Amino acid sequence: MPPLRHPDIRAVLFDLDGTLIDSAVELAQALNQMRARRGLPALPVQRYRPHVGSGARGLLPIGLDTGPAHTAFEALRDEFFDTYAECLGAGTQPFEGVAPMLQRLQARGIRWGIVTNKIERFARPIVAQTPALAHCAALVAGDTTAHTKPHPEPLLEAARRLAIAPARCIYVGDDPRDMQAGRSAGMGTIAALYGYIAPGEDPAQWAADHSIQAPMELLQKLGID
Repeated sequence: MPPLRHPDIRAVLFDLDGTLIDSAVELAQALNQMRARRGLPALPVQRYRPHVGSGARGLLPIGLDTGPAHTAFEALRDEFFDTYAECLGAGTQPFEGVAPMLQRLQARGIRWGIVTNKIERFARPIVAQTPALAHCAALVAGDTTAHTKPHPEPLLEAARRLAIAPARCIYVGDDPRDMQAGRSAGMGTIAALYGYIAPGEDPAQWAADHSIQAPMELLQKLGID
């Protein structure tokens, strides 16, 4: 497919976990604390990593064998949220290349923002304490609007806050819901293949406009050298 050339693109919107930041360490820490309370051994971070993109719905079945259909799920989810809140700042880092990539976008006059299904309680402090994300021009979290991805409303809200037409935005994410939301919002889509790809997922089936293997490759897709 043809490059998504600047100046046609005036804004780039990103998913957060698995696209800009690697939060698997903190999430694993929270889940392993919950396991320790129950006399269970810790699981390695790599056991959790592919499921990070699905949040509590994907992680609690791994850490505590409790899925959304279980009667104890809501109580465990609340415990998980409280435990995770205590772990914020313990290990989340931007993926390699994110900081210079964002700096290059800004230098070229391309605004950027974040659209995540992570609730504001967690998204805002993570963005605030991550220097690479200091110039985020719009943050739309999982409870900012009435709907979450794959519904397009969060992406459209971010475009509205940036005062940029959706057709002049692209959305970058590591989950099929990201690609669906981007298409529904009328934005170009880029799959971040370095992110948290769940077992059994085939990114080739996501119908993304483009894909990247590392953050800096986004600049090539935009024709920025």
